[in-house]
Amino acid sequence: MRTKQLALLIISVLATSFHSPRPEPNEWVSLLDKDLTQWENYLSYAHQSGYNGTVPKDASGAPIQPIGYNKDDTHVFSVLTEPGGPVLRISGEKYGCLFTRQSYQNYHLTLQVKWGTQKYEPRKTKLRDSGILYHSIGEAGAEYWRSWMLSQEFQIMEGHMGDFWCQANSAIDIRSFQSEGAMNRVADEKQPFGIFRKGGDSFCLRSANYESPAGEWTTLELICFEGKSLHIVNGHVVMVLKDSRYTNPDGQDVPMRKGKIQLQSEAAEVFYRDIRIKPLTAMPKAYAALF
Repeated sequence: MRTKQLALLIISVLATSFHSPRPEPNEWVSLLDKDLTQWENYLSYAHQSGYNGTVPKDASGAPIQPIGYNKDDTHVFSVLTEPGGPVLRISGEKYGCLFTRQSYQNYHLTLQVKWGTQKYEPRKTKLRDSGILYHSIGEAGAEYWRSWMLSQEFQIMEGHMGDFWCQANSAIDIRSFQSEGAMNRVADEKQPFGIFRKGGDSFCLRSANYESPAGEWTTLELICFEGKSLHIVNGHVVMVLKDSRYTNPDGQDVPMRKGKIQLQSEAAEVFYRDIRIKPLTAMPKAYAALF
């Protein structure tokens, strides 16, 4: 009897040792290490000024093929070893993305971001730009710049931390003032939800600017739960969104609540650190009333 119990105990211990435990709801998991083991990448083109959304062509007029998946020979994505931990550097020299191997649903993502000095065409005279693309599904290259997956965008741009963009045929509702003429919508938690989709309003301005001063790290948080999401900058909610979805070829809306996370390379040097995620079983109580 004792021998049988001992055998069962040994089997149980071995089973535990070979299976990584799933994170508890309150447990943060780091997504950044020196070898980027939890990420893959996609690169499209070194876009030039005057790009119009079509496939770029060479001098003879022949279409240029995108660089493709996991062919980052020029090290657009690299990791620096710093005293406080690994820092992701995105050079921005070519358009593309770093994207998680895993898909995520119902989570709290946090990271810190800081701008570099380099800028490239077609943004040499424009604001530095990047972004977090969430609920990312399908193949890369689905949108205007032919660089990213169908997704929702948490904009990372100088003076625009927390803006929203539809990517490809995504759609979502945002508490915001309505647009008028050349003026874009502006996010405001006290306003009713308005529809964002391709062919209509596809961009929404964050409610206020809470970006850290130049040269300092800005903390960003993305909270997603059952189609609802929040864009948070340095502890301030700058956008309240719900009913994440995409429009299929038949014109029908399909819920989009789960997907990979992309970090954009968009013609500007940018640094990321302390990228962490944890699962959620409910929208945090502090934010539930916003919906």
